[in-house]
Amino acid sequence: MQKLDIDARGKINLTLDVLCKRPDGYHEVEMIMQTIALKDIVSLKLTSQPSIKLNSNCPQLTRDEENLAYQAARLMMQQYRLDAGISITISKNIPLGAGLAGGSADAAAVIVGINELFELKRPQAELMSLGKKIGADVPFCIMGKTALSRGIGEKLSPLKSLSGFGVLLVKPPYFVSTKEVYNRLDVKNIKNRPDTKAMVDHIKHQNIDKIASGLCNVLEEVTLKLYPELDDIKNLLIQKGALGSLMSGSGPTVFGLFENTLDAKRAADDVAYRGNWIFVTEMK
Repeated sequence: MQKLDIDARGKINLTLDVLCKRPDGYHEVEMIMQTIALKDIVSLKLTSQPSIKLNSNCPQLTRDEENLAYQAARLMMQQYRLDAGISITISKNIPLGAGLAGGSADAAAVIVGINELFELKRPQAELMSLGKKIGADVPFCIMGKTALSRGIGEKLSPLKSLSGFGVLLVKPPYFVSTKEVYNRLDVKNIKNRPDTKAMVDHIKHQNIDKIASGLCNVLEEVTLKLYPELDDIKNLLIQKGALGSLMSGSGPTVFGLFENTLDAKRAADDVAYRGNWIFVTEMK
C-alpha cells in the first residue's frame, strides 16, 4: 500500500466540567464528547525521501512542527523507527480554532493512517496512548463515537453510541483562545455544572430530549461574557426548533441539537447571518 485516505471527524461536547487546576498547570476535566459527520480528509502517501511533507487546501494551516498532524507523523516515525518518508495532504472542512478538535482529528488520522499504511498492526489502545503525547483530544479522536473523558481529557470510557441526531453548527468569524478561557475560569466558583452521571444514563437510554436538556459547558461562563452574541445564537437556535443548544469546547462554535438533520436544515436558513459559518451535520 502506497497511499491512504483517512476521515478525520470533528467533535462536539455534550458536557464539559472543569474540576480543578493541577499543580502542573493542566485542568482536570470531566466531559462527554461526541463525534460528528463533519470531517477533514487526510491523505497519506509514502515517499522515498525520509522526510515529512505537509500540504493543505487551507492557507492558514501551519505546515511545520507547530501542526499537530506533523507532530503525529514525526512521533510515529520515531516510535516505530520507520525509515521511509511520508507526504500528508489535509483537505480542511473543519474550521480552525472552532472548538471542534479539527487539529486533533487530523493528528489522530495520521496516527491511524501510518499504522495502516506501514502495516504496523498496533492496537488502538497503544495508538491512543501515543496520541495523548500530541494533545488531550487526540486519544478520543482515535477512538471516536461517544465517550466519557476524564483527567486532562485522555482517560476515556466508551458510552453507548449516539448517531443520526441532527447538529447545526454556527461559528462566528473570530477565534477564541482556549488558554485565555481556562485562565479566566474561576474553578472554585462555577455556578452551573453538568450532571454528568445523569447524562451518561440519558445516553444509555438514547433519550434525546433529556440529553438536550442536560447539555452543559462550564466554559460558557467565560466565553459568553467575552462574546455575549454567542448567547444570542444559542437562544435563536432554540427559537428555531433546537431541542438544546451549547457551546463546544472553549468556543466560539455553538451547536443546536435536533431530532434529525432535516429539522436542522430548516433551522439553518434562519440562522445564517452576520457572516457566521453554518454547517448541518449529524452525530456519527
